[in-house]
Amino acid sequence: MESHSAHQSVTDEQLAAAAATFGMLATPSRLHLVWLLASGEYDVSTLAELSGSNVPAASQHLSKLRAAGIVTARREGRRQLYRVEDPHILTVIEQMFSHIAPDGTLAAPLDERRPPRLPRFEPAPAA
Repeated sequence: MESHSAHQSVTDEQLAAAAATFGMLATPSRLHLVWLLASGEYDVSTLAELSGSNVPAASQHLSKLRAAGIVTARREGRRQLYRVEDPHILTVIEQMFSHIAPDGTLAAPLDERRPPRLPRFEPAPAA
């Protein structure tokens, strides 16, 4: 990979790790859990309820997110509490949802000459 003097170079390892991280967030169910955990710490039952999922599905997603290092957990009595600690992941989630409006269109500055536009990719089917 050729480096330009104005740009910092990126390694194949960094590209692979970034792609894997975005891959973990590419499933709407997992992204919803990470979005919830970006605002607080929850147990699996609460996360399942808040995300409209069931406990086994939420637990499976949390296991994958933990293995990827996106989510951490700690035990409190009999409950396992999950959270996102990495400030970089928190920033990515915040930026992503500040860029996408509630109706799924890109939240670009208002331009009355153009209608709101959808992202240029097909959303992944719900898991």
